[in-house]
Amino acid sequence: MSTSELGVRAAPPVFDASFAKRFVQVCALVPALLLAWDAYQHQLGVNDVNFAIRSTGLVGLLFLTLALVITPLRRLTGWNAILPARRPLGVYGFLYIAAHFLIFFAFDRAGSVGSTLTEIVERVYLWFGTAALVLMIPLAITSTDGMVTRLGPRRWKLLHRLTYVVVAFGVVHVYLLVKADTGTPIAFAIIGGALMLYRLVQHYVDLRHAVTDAKAKVTAARAAGAKAKPKAFWSGELVVAKIFDETPDVKTFRMVSPDGGPLPFTHVAGQYLNLALTIDGVRVNRSYTIASSPTRSAYCEISVKAAASGYASKHLHATLKAGSRLKVSAPAGKFVFAGHEAKRIVLLAGGVGITPMMSVVRSLTDRGWDGEMFLVFAVRTSKDIVFKDELAYLQARFPNLHVRYTLSQPEDDWTGARGNISRELLNDFIPSFTRGPVMVCGPAPMMTAMRALLVDMGVPDAEVHDEAFVSPPTMPTPAAADTEMAEMNADTLAPSEAGVVVRFKKAGVDAEVVGLTVLEAAEEAGVAIPFECRSGICGQCKTHLVSGRVAMETQDALTAADRAKGLILACQARPVRDVVVDA
Repeated sequence: MSTSELGVRAAPPVFDASFAKRFVQVCALVPALLLAWDAYQHQLGVNDVNFAIRSTGLVGLLFLTLALVITPLRRLTGWNAILPARRPLGVYGFLYIAAHFLIFFAFDRAGSVGSTLTEIVERVYLWFGTAALVLMIPLAITSTDGMVTRLGPRRWKLLHRLTYVVVAFGVVHVYLLVKADTGTPIAFAIIGGALMLYRLVQHYVDLRHAVTDAKAKVTAARAAGAKAKPKAFWSGELVVAKIFDETPDVKTFRMVSPDGGPLPFTHVAGQYLNLALTIDGVRVNRSYTIASSPTRSAYCEISVKAAASGYASKHLHATLKAGSRLKVSAPAGKFVFAGHEAKRIVLLAGGVGITPMMSVVRSLTDRGWDGEMFLVFAVRTSKDIVFKDELAYLQARFPNLHVRYTLSQPEDDWTGARGNISRELLNDFIPSFTRGPVMVCGPAPMMTAMRALLVDMGVPDAEVHDEAFVSPPTMPTPAAADTEMAEMNADTLAPSEAGVVVRFKKAGVDAEVVGLTVLEAAEEAGVAIPFECRSGICGQCKTHLVSGRVAMETQDALTAADRAKGLILACQARPVRDVVVDA
């Protein structure tokens, strides 16, 4: 099938990212080779050591300055393919500056540490040169994709802004050294100053855009009115109407209202449902993204992969059938896109992370949204492509929907992209890819890597959104993680199998419960406690335990300070005896 049939827009005929890297490598080798050749031919002049020191220093400063030019040039021209040249330019700049110092140390100072240190202390221009070299060491060490991921995009970007300081110190170093012939350092100073001014102006413009976007979102939300809001505390039952086999390990469960009417809630594309399951007599809560469109008010669908360690997902695959009833709580989550936020959306999915993206695509195409949709879907094999036929159908009807698949495991007859989602794939697929919003959903390592990659490509970190809720993969064992909130040194506790009373202090309501969490008890009693994930991850349901004892399976969202204050996670806390909570 051709790219036109797939609805994929061909990239403009420009050099690619790999060419940019190779070009930098060639350019970096040329000065070194010329210098080596002149040294071999004894053509470095009367003072060959000083010539070599001066040449390597200026070349290094030139490469560092060019590295700073890349980002504004990319933003002004839209040439995304030049961005991968930025880090190599910086690295080669460091190597030339390091060679500059080593030649000085080995030949001018005869390899003497004492003489070198004395010279640095006595010469002011060497203060700035040495400081620049020292500052470049952590920049060079962290100039790898692995270090970007390890540090995190924000800290990495903040650290590498030191390049401006390095260039400034380098310019001062050269200016103080040459004394009379100041044309070269002044030229570098003008370029460096212009680059700094550009970054400051661009930062101001970005802040203005962010404020404008925030105001637009608030206005759109107000215009939508309360009618579009999900009923945050609704809970009840839905009936499984139909089950579809999507792939060998993914099933879609279509759920409807028991009375045959419309769904008792509304939602936004990207949100998830909370299911309260009973497996082997044990209450298990799980969150699953709604894959269907919010425009389809008669039903909603979740698409679930039966993972090898998926305690709840395997139960759903094995036991659910048409007519099965599920206890469901209303949609939640902020990983959403409704269409008013921007005129283009980029969706990056890995595996079953396609589900919220599919809800977005279905919602936007149902409403005839006229913006551009770019979906990149990474899977292991072609058999793992969920919704492939439907996406092909939607592409044929909506030219503004662009889809590209990439396989991590090689297949002989596969002609599409291979490997993980890469910089080259994104630049080739998405025109002028410098801004978001970008939605990322998939395995946690993929989302971490994607955020680092996107920020390194110039996409603002605030415009990269990823799915945050996590469900435990194995069978729950409440007694293994019991928590005593009133008396921290108490014996190991287990949730009571008899009825206990939960008193909601602010609401003035008492509820007698058996085996329920504080949040579930609140829902049954009509008491509003905010929540998001119901998995103990987000921390939205933190509530003060006034008295009594609870046991919690998961406490990831509680800090030591939270525990010291007597806070509990209402979605995880199961009363061990009568409790009073401040809700």
